[in-house]
Amino acid sequence: MTENSTPQHSDEQEEQPKNRLDAWIIKISQALSLLFIFTVFISFYEVLMRYVFDAPTTWVHESASFIGGSLFVVGGIYAFATDKHVRVVLIYDAVSNRTRRYLNMFHHIVGLAFAGMMAWASFTMVETSWFTPWGEFRLETSGSYFNPPYPALLKALIFIIFCILVMQFILHIIGEIKGLRNNKDV
Repeated sequence: MTENSTPQHSDEQEEQPKNRLDAWIIKISQALSLLFIFTVFISFYEVLMRYVFDAPTTWVHESASFIGGSLFVVGGIYAFATDKHVRVVLIYDAVSNRTRRYLNMFHHIVGLAFAGMMAWASFTMVETSWFTPWGEFRLETSGSYFNPPYPALLKALIFIIFCILVMQFILHIIGEIKGLRNNKDV
């Protein structure tokens, strides 16, 4: 394969974290992904208990939903850290590397605004799910027989993830600016 026939945006390049935060997110996310296996096991346990022993559990469904939802939320920052987020490749792959940097800047600025607004909105959700209107600490629960505080915990996780996403966008904007200043990939 000649130098001119190599793709401009290789998978190998996409796998490399762009900063320390991305590297940390990738490492933590890969470790957390093992919780999917745990979710399969407890779901199998529920099926076994319900249909073989006629003794359904009270905790498996909500716990599996909480774990799956939490991992789904973490998947957003993982996708951004590994550069696997959605983009219009028909346009992106047809332009020069310099133009890609400008497209990335536009994406990151819009993404930063979105993530900032979502962080604020999720903070207000956390506030109401962790405290009563008169200010006492009380975690919102599911209201089921098991009644875990999963809704409050998931809302807090969403807030934390959006704060991390804000930091990711800022670091990616800085990286693109440095790349443009150094005239890389021109």
